[in-house]
Parts: sequence; structure tokens; C-alpha cells
Amino acid sequence: FNMAQQRAPADDQLPNYARKSQSTPLTASNGTPIDSITSTATAGPRGPIVLHDFNYIDHIAAFDRERIPERVVHAKGAGAFGYFEVTHDITKYTKAKIFNKIGKRTPLAVRFSTVGGESGSADTARDPRGFAVKFYTEDGNWDLVGNNTPIFFLRDPILFPSFIHTQKRNPQTHLKDPNMFWDFIGLRPETTHQVSFLFSDRGTPDGYRHMHGFGSHTFKFVNEKNEATYVKFHFKCDQGIKNLPVERADELAGSDPDYATRDLFNSIAAGNFPSWTLKIQIMTFDQAEKHRWNPFDLTKTWPQKEFPLIPVGKMVLNRNPENYFAQVEQIAFSPSHLVPGVEPSPDKMLQGRLFSYPDTHRHRLGVNYQQIPVNCPYATRVANYQRDGAALINHQGGAPNYFPNSFNGPHENPNTKYHVYPAGGDVQRYNSADDDNFTQAGTFYRKVLNHAERERLVKNIAGHLKNAQESIQKMVIENFSKADPEYGRRIAEEIAKFTRSHL
Repeated sequence: FNMAQQRAPADDQLPNYARKSQSTPLTASNGTPIDSITSTATAGPRGPIVLHDFNYIDHIAAFDRERIPERVVHAKGAGAFGYFEVTHDITKYTKAKIFNKIGKRTPLAVRFSTVGGESGSADTARDPRGFAVKFYTEDGNWDLVGNNTPIFFLRDPILFPSFIHTQKRNPQTHLKDPNMFWDFIGLRPETTHQVSFLFSDRGTPDGYRHMHGFGSHTFKFVNEKNEATYVKFHFKCDQGIKNLPVERADELAGSDPDYATRDLFNSIAAGNFPSWTLKIQIMTFDQAEKHRWNPFDLTKTWPQKEFPLIPVGKMVLNRNPENYFAQVEQIAFSPSHLVPGVEPSPDKMLQGRLFSYPDTHRHRLGVNYQQIPVNCPYATRVANYQRDGAALINHQGGAPNYFPNSFNGPHENPNTKYHVYPAGGDVQRYNSADDDNFTQAGTFYRKVLNHAERERLVKNIAGHLKNAQESIQKMVIENFSKADPEYGRRIAEEIAKFTRSHL
């Protein structure tokens, strides 16, 4: 029995590196050779360190600055590289060059993540999973930044900071607080649909390879004739959906909190490349105008019987990062990174993210974050009138830095202008809190889940909700009852069981 044959690729990363590499002379950050990295220069064996010991100062100053601000949301994640291949023609819907030919392959990068936890939190926590894809197209980078759910908790972005605060830590105790969590959920009933999804089996996926991905928002496709339709994106997992039982997820949170990260790395290193089939839903402007639900409401899905899935292509992940910090921690996705043929819709949550995501990257990574290699749109040539700033790499030489100019600076391309659409109405704050919060949540409970899945959903919610104060419990149960009377009743009964067992 050979124990070495049982080791996973992630366990042998350093031995594998050693087999492929040879040691090189040690240098300082400016490239000069270093005689020692085990001893500082001091005035005598017991004297103080001298200021001219650049080796030490260079080394420790870099160490002091190794950490950058972690993401406020999606802090814990894993990444990989691969390609997207077109398998079906959708050029009647979009002029995006990524889709212009069957068989065409476009390189891409992906980052999967949990949402609410810190960078050191467990991969198996009950939480939505981020599902972000960066396509390196010849028209620039296109980022599709979604989750493993087709919906979200909110439909107005002004609520997002408050919502995320409830998912994190109490400002005094620095502890997770069930009262915070459920108070917000109860007071904002539009969360009912996504909370139902979160506490179902799919709230604890078995790693990142066994979950679907969604663009979640409604986007707009524009074709070569300047005809527009609305579109939703679905990545269907080719490995099949697998979820972790609650007990197993809790166990792994303690024994292997990096479970999903490890699984993805080892799978790709072993040549078992995960893949997803991309499908879309299409809605015409006329259908959007007449539909019974707001098609831009992120708390709702488009019924697939009315808007069937259309196959597009396949995403394959076949390469692990060479360096996690450089290629995963620094990768920067934004829904505003679009290409000709793909445009935003009036979805309020999408509109809010168009600003928020680049703003976050400028804070975390600096104004030139798009010049970091993993973010660089290397399939095209960047030419603009943006200049300077911290960590500048692409300085654009002596090209004019103003527009218009008479000296061959970058020129405008009218063919890439946005699709024109009407927009009107009085400017005011429109309250969408009561825009049918329960119909789709009830359908999910009754028709999407089977009996055993409904039982587990009820127990999962009750097991968490029981820790909130009684008035909050009643408020939340009332919302679930509006989705389905049995749904709320069963949660109340389950909480009563917990209460009796602790008397």
C-alpha cells in the first residue's frame, strides 16, 4: 500500500513545485542579491539594528503591507481559469462577438465565493454562493457577476448595506446575531423567496463544482440590426447538483473549512475539469410591458414554461491559479464591465451594482485595478484618455492625453453606442416593498420542493429562527404563512418542539 499515491494535488503543491523548478539567487525588491535572510545587521552581536540594513527594512516593510482590504461581501472564495465554447447560434439576439461563431472559444476566469463570511470563514456555511465569470473577449472584458441562485433578497439597492450588516456581526458584541438577521427579514417581506431558497438543501452546496450559476439580473441583448430583447443567463452544472446535509456541512466547517476551495483545486489538478452549460431566457420588450410581474424584479424568476431555456454553449475550467493572491484575491468583477451586444436593463439592483462594484475595486486595489494582469483586457488594446494614478502600468506612452486632439489620439466608435430606449416618469422614491412578495415563494415551497425537501427546509429555518426573540419569530412566521399557510404553520410547530425540549 503506497500512501504517496493517496495524496491529493493540493497536499503536494510544494513538492510538485520543487520537481519543476530550480532554486535561484535571493534578491531584494530592487533585484540586488542578498547575502542573508536569517540575520539582521546590528552594532555588535547584542547591539541595535542599523538603519542601513535595507535587506531587513525591505523585507519587513513588504510584509507589513501584504494584506489589502478584504471584500466587504464575497470575502472567502476560490478561482480557476478555462474557456467558453459556443455550441448554438444566438446571433439573432446579440452582436456580442463572443457568440458570433459556433465552435468559438473565449478564455475566461471564474471566482466562486460565499457571501457573508470573512476571508477565514467556512466554505460550507449556509449562504448564497457567488458565481462570477470574466470573459476575455476581443471587444474587452465582459463580467457576468451572479450567484448560485436566480433571485436575491432585495429589489432596491439602497437596502443592501443594511441587509449585509445583518449578515455580519453585532457592532457591540462582534457576534453573529439572530435578532439582527431575522428582524430585517421579517420587516422586509420581499426577502421571503430568497430566504426559502437559502434554507433549502441548496443553501449548502457540496463544493463549487456541484451548483448552478445565474446572472440573476435581467440584461439586454442588442443584435446587428439594433434590435433589443431582455435576457437572463443560466449556467447549468454538468456535474449534477449535490448538496451537503446540515450535519456534514457543520462537521466540515470545523474539520476542513476550506473544503470547497480544496475540492475545486484538486479536481482541476487531477484533470477532472468541471463544466457548465450556458442557457438563456429571452423576453421581448412587448412581453416585458405586459407581464404580470416586473421582469426587472430581482426577487422573482421568469417562469420557464413561458420563457424556455435556450442553449448557448459550455464553460470549462481546466487551469488552477498560479498564485492565489495575484489571480483570485486581486481579480475584480463588475456588472458594468459589458461589451457591445450586452447592456444593462432597468433592474434597480443591477443599476446600483453598476456603480458599487468598480467603486469597491478602486478602494481595494486602486484606480488602475484594470491594469493588474488578471483584470487586464488582454484580448484587445486599451486606448483612452485616462492617465496616471497609483501603480500605473499601461502609461500609453506619448499619446495625447486630451480629447479632441489633432495628433492621432484614440478616436470614437459610433458603432458601439448603446441601444436607444424610451424612459420617462416622475422622479421620486418609488416604494416597491409590497410588489407581490409571496406568490413565487409559495410556488417554490409547494411545487419545486418535494415532501422531504420541504421537511428539511422547515427544520432548517426553525433551527435558526428559534434563536431570535419571540416577537421577531411571529413576524417572520406570518410572512411565510402568506407564502403558504402550511409553510408558516410547520415552522411554528417546529419552533414549539425546540421550546418544549428545552423547558
